[in-house]
Amino acid sequence: MLADAPTARGGAWNHDGVIVFAPTANDTLMRVAATGGTVAPVTRLGAGQGSHRWPQFLPDGRRFLFAVATGQLDTRGVYVGSLDGGEPMRVMPAETAAAYAAPGYLLLVSQGVLVAYPFDAARAAVSGEPMPVAQAVGNDDGIFRGAFSVSAAGVLAHRAGSGARRQLVWVDRAGKMLDGIGPVDESGPAYPELSPDAQRVAVLRVVQGNPDVWLVDVGRGVPTRFTFDAAIDSAPVWSPDGSRIVFRSTRNGVWDLFEKPSTGAADERPLLVTSQNKGPQDWSRDGRFLLYSTQDPKTQSDLWALPLMGEQKSFPVLQSSFDEMEGQFSPDGRWLAYVSNESGRYEVYIRTFPEAGGKWLVSAAGGVQPRWRRDGRELFYVAPDTRLMAVPLRVAPDAHALEAGPPVPLFPSRLATGGNIAAAGFQARAQYAVAADGRFLMNIAADDGVTSPITIVQNWDAALTK
Repeated sequence: MLADAPTARGGAWNHDGVIVFAPTANDTLMRVAATGGTVAPVTRLGAGQGSHRWPQFLPDGRRFLFAVATGQLDTRGVYVGSLDGGEPMRVMPAETAAAYAAPGYLLLVSQGVLVAYPFDAARAAVSGEPMPVAQAVGNDDGIFRGAFSVSAAGVLAHRAGSGARRQLVWVDRAGKMLDGIGPVDESGPAYPELSPDAQRVAVLRVVQGNPDVWLVDVGRGVPTRFTFDAAIDSAPVWSPDGSRIVFRSTRNGVWDLFEKPSTGAADERPLLVTSQNKGPQDWSRDGRFLLYSTQDPKTQSDLWALPLMGEQKSFPVLQSSFDEMEGQFSPDGRWLAYVSNESGRYEVYIRTFPEAGGKWLVSAAGGVQPRWRRDGRELFYVAPDTRLMAVPLRVAPDAHALEAGPPVPLFPSRLATGGNIAAAGFQARAQYAVAADGRFLMNIAADDGVTSPITIVQNWDAALTK
């Protein structure tokens, strides 16, 4: 292994053996030698920028294209950076990352059309009007990358669709699929959260390239857009009474927390605005605490709590040199389930809350995505082999400790993965929810036999020169 890249967003390798890569979805670009060694930043986030991703070296092998994504809308676009340092230069605004194609074009997807801009690589400048190359070319999972690739030999490959066909389905304890909520969704749904009355599901969807929170009516399967900002809005969490939803947004350049009435009758308001990236995780049943995750360069992913009554001053719950993520309050609010890699792999733990006290390992041989049963007597998680596991729990006679039984496998989860689903770090969230009647609402990868064909075009630029 050359370097950690938990939620990688692209990499490029030049002829001198230097690799430039994006290790996470919210970071600068890093460099490392192909033979290994020191990992060092090669760009830095400017004001209002949320992430740098999808690097590609230009012909000189020193400069590289990359995309500035997330963050404020007026900072996004195609940029050129250099291994020699210096401030990156913005080439043009864009919805998705661009790719250089010889002898002098930038290819990118705009409004569903793959277009080519004349590009002077020496000056890093575009000129002239965009020329259409292919119609109905998709984007990948709302991660700001067009669904195409071009080789140095002039071969172009592209496809339609988003590549993120998923469906929300009800599954019983035996793994039997009971019913779907609406049809297969091509908008990359992620992070499903069931409302307290189980009548609606809050979910991230990527429509026309814009990631937003949507609310899906469980009975009718109809989605309604809930957030409308041009930034990325995601990771919804319901209040205990279902009247409000907290979500994270990049509209300030970093992930901040916003709150909005679930009826949509009023605009959202800032709930927590700081210089750190953060994302909501859970809301305690008594309404007193909002649990959220943060990203810190020194302590990685941490868990904090924001009191919602009295003095609203956040405090750290779990903060160490390891990742602590995917926190979930027990129904009675006395315990906190979370995921940590302190053992060298991700495992599920339970600890006391809010005071630090006992801590218990409840997973076996790895685990992520914990969820409580509604009565608190069982904890579910996803094992490394994707099976959903159940751990029986009971409070010890002294009422100060939990006793966990051995994990029991239930069924293969088939939960969705992909570019807009974080598997680790402060953005990680469960891809399923647990209803009060014991059913599981699963966000699964669609298996309906429908795939987007890939089109191969040789000498793709011949038509541009006619």
